[in-house]
Amino acid sequence: MDQDTLLKLYEDMLLIRRFEEKAGQMYGMGLIGGFCHLYIGQEAVVVGLQSCIDENDAVVTSYRDHGHMLATGMESKGVMAELTGRRGGYSKGKGGSMHMFSRATKFFGGHGIVGAQVPIGSGIAFAMKYNEEPGICLTYLGDGAVNQGQVYESFNMASLWKLPVVYVIENNKYGMGTSIERSSAKSTELYNRGQAYGIPGVQVDGMDVLAVREAGREVIEHVKAGKGPYVMEMLTYRYRGHSMSDPAKYRSREEVQKMRSEHDPIDRLRETLLKHKKADEDELKQIDKRVKEIVGEAAEFAQNSPEPDPSELYTDVYIETQAAE
Repeated sequence: MDQDTLLKLYEDMLLIRRFEEKAGQMYGMGLIGGFCHLYIGQEAVVVGLQSCIDENDAVVTSYRDHGHMLATGMESKGVMAELTGRRGGYSKGKGGSMHMFSRATKFFGGHGIVGAQVPIGSGIAFAMKYNEEPGICLTYLGDGAVNQGQVYESFNMASLWKLPVVYVIENNKYGMGTSIERSSAKSTELYNRGQAYGIPGVQVDGMDVLAVREAGREVIEHVKAGKGPYVMEMLTYRYRGHSMSDPAKYRSREEVQKMRSEHDPIDRLRETLLKHKKADEDELKQIDKRVKEIVGEAAEFAQNSPEPDPSELYTDVYIETQAAE
């Protein structure tokens, strides 16, 4: 892989990591209200897959969504301002952490209801096929969502109509506080959940951005060839609790530390860059400095952006359409 691509993967993952760390700090300071689900540890999944798609493709995900927003190209300032409920946010301060969108980058949310984004992603893929558009829809869900009924209704329809959708299961081992072993009957291998509907699946090391990219390119090529949907199970791990209010006492500190020390996606790519002389320490330090500046500016912008005007309560609620004659 060329040097520029590798460095971009590294910088994109580092941006998500630093952004989420700052978001966690601001939440602790009371500057972010409501729920806040951090993506720390899972960066390789969305960065690897995003590097495989183009401007025709769409993304939809669950409430652990800040990383997906940044990976699609949404600006850090607008995302952070939305987290703080400010006018400069992508949803004008009304959506918060779980509900912001960007038509420009074809990012369709952030959805707070577990599994609700799966039929939405399938519907986006249906619209693409119906309108004969070239894109696909990456539809992300967690291991906790795979047991929801609407997921399998979506699988059936997607397979029946050969919809251009990739279902990406981010298996971070815990659905809220329940381990995958306690929530999945018979098998914890989630990539085969589409077999009953004729949907092929693949299991990928979601802590390795290069493995994600390699598998993603093959899967997306399959789907774009009109062969129907695909299930990708990403074996990943979140370092923080389910949300900022979760002390994560259902797992040991040793377990978390082992994952951080042996499988961290950013450290692994860093080692690859240095080993193969694709970058040196000074270059990586410059990237880190640049990323910290971006995140710092985003935090400052968010805190200085004004709160929404009360009249915003009544905007973007309904859309008026003119009936066809």
